[in-house]
Amino acid sequence: MDGTRTIDMVARLRSLAAGGSPAEKRLAAIVLDSAETASAAPIRALAQWADVSEPTVTRFCRALDCEGLRDFKLRLAQIVAIGGFSMFPGPIHRSPYDESIITSVRDGAIGAIQRTAATLDMTLIAKAAEAIAGARQVVAFGSGGVSSMGAVELENRLFRFAIPVTAHTDGQMQRMVAAVAGPGTVAVSLSSSGSAPSVVEATQIARDYGATTIAITEPGSALAGRAEIVLGFKVPGDGVVIKPSASRYALLTVVDVLATSVAEAVGPSALEGLRRIRKSLAALGMSNSDRPIGD
Repeated sequence: MDGTRTIDMVARLRSLAAGGSPAEKRLAAIVLDSAETASAAPIRALAQWADVSEPTVTRFCRALDCEGLRDFKLRLAQIVAIGGFSMFPGPIHRSPYDESIITSVRDGAIGAIQRTAATLDMTLIAKAAEAIAGARQVVAFGSGGVSSMGAVELENRLFRFAIPVTAHTDGQMQRMVAAVAGPGTVAVSLSSSGSAPSVVEATQIARDYGATTIAITEPGSALAGRAEIVLGFKVPGDGVVIKPSASRYALLTVVDVLATSVAEAVGPSALEGLRRIRKSLAALGMSNSDRPIGD
């Protein structure tokens, strides 16, 4: 078997649990119910738990496209190690009308914002804001769901102050844009994990060519090690995999604090851009003094 082949063992296990032979159904149910235990169990134990013979366990492993028990246990252990709770989720018991859903999302968002606000270093925020306010151009790099959204949101915040800014979420574009950066360019890289390869590499490329590099990321991460100014945040998961990650709120907190600090650094001229935007939208009937400008 090709050792580089990617096997979705979870999907295959569920398929056997639903439509395999009686022995396969019992073995698959055992593994899905207790994946960590099964990954360490000897063949004799697996056979006894499922009331099957040891050769049947071996055939079961091969039905999962594994070479044998050892390969099966290795692959299963790897799945468990990268997040067994999400690979083998428990049943959802709550009603979609349950108000505890609101509470869960609300508390996660509030907790993420409070944790992030309490740990932000305003000295570093001010340093980053001054660099952005004086930049010839700003580029924002983000890859993945939360971080790409954050890069686009940073662009959405900064253009209002007449700062030339573009967001890039494509890895190849990030590298190309970084390669033509230089003194006068500020590269702001966003990654909740700090390990997105394209963002880490683009940050280093931009820095090599003289750009000022700012990272909004997890402290101590690979991305943090490549940037000159690190605006760190970290929000641990709560294990509720069906709920969107609260790290979105943490990242947007940093973006909003940074954007507000940039406006302060730009000074009164920042208001002129906002005035023009409101005037432009008024012609479309979309501007109202009680509403945010352009939101």
